[in-house]
Amino acid sequence: MSIRLEHISLDYQDGGRTIHALKDINLEISDNQFIGLIGHTGSGKSSLIQHLNGLLHATSGAIYYNGENIYAEGYNMRQLRNKVGLVFQYPEHQLFEVDVFSDVCFGPKNQGLSREEVEARAKEAIELAGLDESYYRKSPFELSGGQKRRVAIAGVLAMKPEILVLDEPTAGLDPQGRDEILGQISKLKKERNMTIVLVSHSMEDVARYVDRLIVMNKGEAVFDGTPREVFRHYKELEKIGLAAPQVTYLMHELKRKGLDVNTDVITVEEAREELARVLKKSVVETEENTVQKSGDTTEENQSVFNQREQEDSSEC
Repeated sequence: MSIRLEHISLDYQDGGRTIHALKDINLEISDNQFIGLIGHTGSGKSSLIQHLNGLLHATSGAIYYNGENIYAEGYNMRQLRNKVGLVFQYPEHQLFEVDVFSDVCFGPKNQGLSREEVEARAKEAIELAGLDESYYRKSPFELSGGQKRRVAIAGVLAMKPEILVLDEPTAGLDPQGRDEILGQISKLKKERNMTIVLVSHSMEDVARYVDRLIVMNKGEAVFDGTPREVFRHYKELEKIGLAAPQVTYLMHELKRKGLDVNTDVITVEEAREELARVLKKSVVETEENTVQKSGDTTEENQSVFNQREQEDSSEC
């Protein structure tokens, strides 16, 4: 299910000044994409994603969900928010019930479903978010940061959205917690064929997980392509307060020092494979040179031997 933004702009007043939060945004989010959204603080990332399910209303432009203009009179915004689920950066903003199970049930309950269907959806969503039955009766406020994120994601999943939007779901988590959350999100995308929009400050995370990367700067979408395509512009990214993954800089440095490596590498896994390839190539070339030198030496010795035989024969 696609979302299409046409000439979306958002202005607001701040102390008598007009702030242009979004400027003429044009993009389409297609089915089953994993999209990363990056940009420095104040670049317009959060403003953009809150337009996707109608939480913010654009100053100008139009947004189409499955071909329907969501700003048209009589459009069912509630239905849109059921289909485009948003997980905020701080999960405590979405958690308020006495226990995890009740919290996850809240969304589908407000969709008017039967108790049986509500509970079935909650159980499925909790499992999809990587939690088990032992969490059902725990207070969400007693959980760790990573567990709260999972509960917040489960609460949205229980409403069976077609598009899942996550605003920095790994903020403040340790590396293990970050990898677990992103791994679960990637698994959801593959198993449920969901469209995922991930807001992140981590270049390494978007390089590893997303298919498409959109870069925001001062309310504008300045780059839109695959992570590899976008990170080729690392010099331009640096000028707007961003960067490429660290491993990309490493490969460029190795290239400058004369090593014949591919500088399009953007993940640690790719770097490992590329360095192994270059090392193997170097070993093979060294062995070939050794064999060649050995062959040259053998020919030279044979020539000397033949020459001496001729001399001995002449003396006789």
